[in-house]
Amino acid sequence: MSHPTPLLRTAEPSGAGPAAPAAAFAPHDGAVPVHVAIIMDGNGRWAAARGLPRIAGHRAGAEAVRRTIRACLDTGVAWLTVYAFSSENWRRPATEISDLTGLLRHYLRQEVAELSRVGVRMRFIGDRARFGAAMGSQIALAEERTAANTRLNLNIALSYGARDEIVAAARKLAQAAMEGRISPEAIDEAAFAAQLTAAGQPDPDLIIRTSGEQRLSNFLLWQSAYAELVFLDVLWPDFDAAHFCQALGAFAGRERRFGARPDAGAGRG
Repeated sequence: MSHPTPLLRTAEPSGAGPAAPAAAFAPHDGAVPVHVAIIMDGNGRWAAARGLPRIAGHRAGAEAVRRTIRACLDTGVAWLTVYAFSSENWRRPATEISDLTGLLRHYLRQEVAELSRVGVRMRFIGDRARFGAAMGSQIALAEERTAANTRLNLNIALSYGARDEIVAAARKLAQAAMEGRISPEAIDEAAFAAQLTAAGQPDPDLIIRTSGEQRLSNFLLWQSAYAELVFLDVLWPDFDAAHFCQALGAFAGRERRFGARPDAGAGRG
């Protein structure tokens, strides 16, 4: 397995020239989203188009994650959530799951120090227990080592499924009600959100999906109620700062009403 590219060195997207820094692709005038979430789709198709094994697509996808983190740091996005491994991904062939978990272990070992150095705090959402005790310890260590960082909050969704998350939250509240710790009348949106895996975090303002597919695929269903959605026809391993700021530009050009009528003369954002 090749050694990862240092985070602060801008990697080149495969099949393209040198990637320009995000500053060269400044978004249109308007608010930069606080929280961007990304469905990173297309690793397998990228590899297949090149006659490579699927793991090569996942490795190239990891480079795209680095470019995206750099773009967040350059543009001032404060929260980034990436959909790395869904609960449905456990249905994939055992060899691919082994390759994916091995890649995750490798990058946990190699990347945490660099991410911490540039001010990134790592959090993991999803059913981490399914990865076993050894991986769980690495995940916990990564969270602990980066806990004091404030420049960018990076959520990595592992073994994550939004329906499972919602059902688990409902189960916790039902148990609390049965035990008399909460009355059913006290269960509102805030009480429910407090039981989710990303409790206390801002909801995503912008959700990006690559590869041309246009669906959420069981990702942050509760939290995405008022998110802006941007679908890009680029495979994830080729995603770079230009694509990221293209999505930010689309976000800046939309009027977010949250169900209400806009005030006369109100700005966008």
